[in-house]
Amino acid sequence: MPDLYYIRRRGASRRKPVMSVLIPFYKDDPSSLLHALLSQCRSDLPIEILIYDDGTNNAELNAQLSGIIHATPHNVTLIVSEQNRGRASGRNLLQSEARANWVLFLDADMRPQTPHFVEDYVRLIRKDTADVIFGGFTVPEQADTPDQELHRALSEISDCLSLSARRVAGPQYVATSNLCVRKSVLEQEGFDPSFSGWGWEDSEWAARVHKSFRLHHADIPALHLGLETTDTLLRRFRESAQNYVRFTQRHPDLAKRLRLYVVTQRLRLIPGQALMRPLLRAIVKFTKGPMRLRLFALKLWRASWYAEAFA
Repeated sequence: MPDLYYIRRRGASRRKPVMSVLIPFYKDDPSSLLHALLSQCRSDLPIEILIYDDGTNNAELNAQLSGIIHATPHNVTLIVSEQNRGRASGRNLLQSEARANWVLFLDADMRPQTPHFVEDYVRLIRKDTADVIFGGFTVPEQADTPDQELHRALSEISDCLSLSARRVAGPQYVATSNLCVRKSVLEQEGFDPSFSGWGWEDSEWAARVHKSFRLHHADIPALHLGLETTDTLLRRFRESAQNYVRFTQRHPDLAKRLRLYVVTQRLRLIPGQALMRPLLRAIVKFTKGPMRLRLFALKLWRASWYAEAFA
């Protein structure tokens, strides 16, 4: 691809790694995650790390990453795209470049929860009892800013499920923020690039892959530090509406089991339901309001936009 360029460490080992760690980013800084992973690299845990800049166009950041790459004895590669390709296309590109038979997707704003994070994944890979492994994730006990607290609370109740709850739910709570996959699975079932922007591309992929491959939920959590502001959450929920419709069209049986689908379909039957959005937005943004009420308003805001997208 003509708009891609690669930065690799000179003299890097060509020994085939047991796992390729894939980190896509767009306007984030993956340096701290990279340092955390490198601190867990050992000769008996042969891994490579591939970082993909999806059109950030930040020369200073890429120079910083290049410095880390050339200073480490471990295999790290930075792939830079001049244009933003989107989350699904970026992940497909990364897995196509990976040399290992297994790949671990990590978002740039994640951090290993334990000092044996890499070792735990390699141990499960070597057991060879699964094709897809989701390690789960956690959030900080407190957000860095009050404006991020809504996202922290939402993630805590919606995404940070216990291992037993995730096992019962199956593909419903699988996210690419901390996902280890056999590369042959991705070669057969890649991420659908028709999912543009933010949201639902990983849920659609998990629902599709779960039908043919072994999914294993594991207790190898990563800490999610990149909490969004309230305005960003509202915008992302609004902009993800078409992706949600696409998800329901691909997997209607799974979608109908989710409460979001039930609420969305009921809202479709209410004339003028979009008129409630200014009030919902005001409740969501009222930082002194009860968190439960703000979360309820945020979910209803999302369902309102999703209901409109079905029209």
